[in-house]
Parts: sequence; C-alpha cells; structure tokens
Amino acid sequence: MKRLAYLLAAISLTFVANGAFAQKTLELGVGLFQPDKEKNDATYKPLADYLSKKLGQPVRLRTVDTWEGLAKSLAAGETDLSLMGPWGYVLANHQAGAEVISTILYDGKPEYFAIMVTGPKSGINSIDDMKGKTFAFGDKGSTSGYLIPSHEFFKRGIDPEKYFSKVINTKHQAIETQVTRGELDAGADYNRNRDAMIEQGLIKAADSRIIWTSAPLPNDAFAISAEIAKDKVLVAKLTRALEEIGAELKTQPNLLPNHYTGFVTKDNKYYAPIKDAALAMGWLAKK
Repeated sequence: MKRLAYLLAAISLTFVANGAFAQKTLELGVGLFQPDKEKNDATYKPLADYLSKKLGQPVRLRTVDTWEGLAKSLAAGETDLSLMGPWGYVLANHQAGAEVISTILYDGKPEYFAIMVTGPKSGINSIDDMKGKTFAFGDKGSTSGYLIPSHEFFKRGIDPEKYFSKVINTKHQAIETQVTRGELDAGADYNRNRDAMIEQGLIKAADSRIIWTSAPLPNDAFAISAEIAKDKVLVAKLTRALEEIGAELKTQPNLLPNHYTGFVTKDNKYYAPIKDAALAMGWLAKK
C-alpha cells in the first residue's frame, strides 16, 4: 500500500510539472487602469488574446475595479494571472503565495514614482505646509496612492486623520481632477498617471504641482496564483510569452497601452521595498 501511495504521489507531481492546467480557461485579472471598465476591457483584451495564442489555451480578461479587490481575487483563486500594482502583489504574495514572474516596462523602465500633488494657488510647497488642509489617498490597495504616502507620513510621525482637516480615498484620476479644480488641497498619485492625464488633455500641467516624490518603486507586477505556480511548464511558456511582447509590439502596437514597452522577468526580491514599507507600519503580519 505504501508503494502504491508513493507511486500515486509521483504521478501527481509529474502531472503538475507537465501542464496540469493545460485545459483550463485562465482568468487574467487587470486593475482599472483606464477611466472606465469598458475602455479598460478594450485596452487589455489584446493582451489576453495574445497570451491565449501563445499558451494554446483560453485566457479570459477580467477587469477588477480596485487594487485591493484585485489582490483578493488572485489570493482567492478567482483569477489565475494578474497585472497588478506592487502593493496589491505583495498582499497576494503574503496572504496566499502568489508569485510575480515579470514586471511591466514603461518607456523601457521597470520603475516609477509616487508623488503628492497640489494646485497652483494652494500655498502648499511641502508636506509641512499641508497641516489642516484636505488630502486624498488612492484606494487602500494602491501602492503610490496609499501605501507609500502613508509610509512617508509614518516616518515623519504624522497621523493623517489628525494632521489634515479632511481625508478621503478615491481613484487616481479623480484626485488629479479635484486638485486641479481646487476641490482638494492636495493628494497622492503617481507620475505615470499625471503624465498620461496631461498628455490626454484631461488636466493642464500648470494646474498640478508636484510637492513630493518618492524613491523609485517597482512597476506593476504580472503575477500568478500559487496553484498556477506549481505548473512549471505553463509558467515557462507564460514567462517566455511576456518576454517576447517587446518585439511583438513592433507589429502589434495595441498589445499594450501607449508608453508600455514590454515586460522584464523579475522575482519576489524586486518587490522587497514595498513589503518592507508595509512591515514597518505593521500592515503585514511578520512570518
């Protein structure tokens, strides 16, 4: 009986190592990078179709409207693959063993910056000037909109609920829009979003002043669930397909949104600064 049990275990491990998920429809979760779900779906469907072709199995796109929700969906197995923000990835990795395999490139770079912005007439030139003002964070799964600015306030001994007259959580585009209109005194964002909104004519550069910039942060992670990570054949095919996107963009420019230029293979170590910030504030339980 022991020999039979060992044999069955060996067969099971071989199955996992050689394509256990080959017939499965893979759910690709993406965050709400675009202004609405319809545009987001249209923007990222070419990526899902490309991966489906490369993997030889169906890949179905699923837009999740908050970064926190995206992390939870990957952790719960509702999505198998995910293009997600760094903090969301760290949460999914810490809670459920999700694994990053690639980092997206923006204008050829694998990093970006968290920023804090204000309007031209606010009188705010630094964090010290924001006491008693209104401030907006992004949603609680956002790296640049929530984790990193919260960590900066933590290092300075600032309690946002006491330091500001009013604190809200909203989406990145809404933060920029409300700041430029003077509806908010200041807010957290990231350089790529601000640059894109200026480029698209959604805001004017002169109406959005940067008053704080973070150290470089790792770009969005392409992560896989713990179950998918067991399928070494599938992971190898998926990693190779992502590596090849940079070259594919020359003939299929709609595979990724404007300014995104491909993926570079990365592992969990690349996201250590995000994890360290969360651990410092006690937002992750130490293991």
